[in-house]
Amino acid sequence: MLVSLKNVLGTAEKRGCAIPAFNVYNAETAMGVLQAAEKSNACVILQMYSRLFSNTEAEFMMPALVAAARRSTVRVAIHLDHGADETVVMRALRWGCTGVMRDASTLPFEENAAILRKVVAMAHAVGVDVEGELGHIGAAKDGVPTDYTQVEEAAQFVKETGVDALAILVGTAHGRYPKAPKIAIDRIREIHAAVPDCALVLHGGSGVPDDQIRAAVEAGIRKINFGTDVCYAFLDSVFNVSREIYAVDLFMKDPVSSVAAFAAEKIALLGAENSNG
Repeated sequence: MLVSLKNVLGTAEKRGCAIPAFNVYNAETAMGVLQAAEKSNACVILQMYSRLFSNTEAEFMMPALVAAARRSTVRVAIHLDHGADETVVMRALRWGCTGVMRDASTLPFEENAAILRKVVAMAHAVGVDVEGELGHIGAAKDGVPTDYTQVEEAAQFVKETGVDALAILVGTAHGRYPKAPKIAIDRIREIHAAVPDCALVLHGGSGVPDDQIRAAVEAGIRKINFGTDVCYAFLDSVFNVSREIYAVDLFMKDPVSSVAAFAAEKIALLGAENSNG
């Protein structure tokens, strides 16, 4: 069933779990995630990076994702991840996303808030929920920032913009970590208390130790993104498939299963099993 971002994040808040958001890139990665979600009876978020909306991939992918979500036995939200500008947000809205992220986190607070206010007004007008980001979550290869999102600024940002979800900087980054990160669990708990009606999002979930993931969820994180490890789950399997298999649908069986196994592990880790009700 295709549902709004707020629908699945509301379930996460009620259950005290987090809903995994898996970045998908093709039919096979999406199939793997949906297989895991249905087997686990779990709500799930399928999302695609901004660049796929800037190029042509999302234009081809979105009809398939929307159709797959509608026929699914579990609740599925489809989300734009790290929307870079108004053009990709508009495309996401037109092509069927039920959640959009507009990332203006590199800009000063007031500029970031002004952009998000505009996106919230536009998206809410057509029934789509919005994620913002406060505290720029960069690349792990550049080091993990320690200038964490401030509690007071998070509360002000949510009040000024009306965002439904907020990605916060609490010790993670995108990509593979040179060494395991250390998440600021107390800061998550403080921000969660300050913005109880806004779902908190943890980016850079790939490679974070399980105990820290569990602690982050307990402290109030309600959406956790996985992108890098989806790629590795898929590609590691692709490289191991026999080249004697040349029918592409048959060649892709193991990579789909590999993504499904990875997704199932994260669904369980986040406490999202049976979240579909």
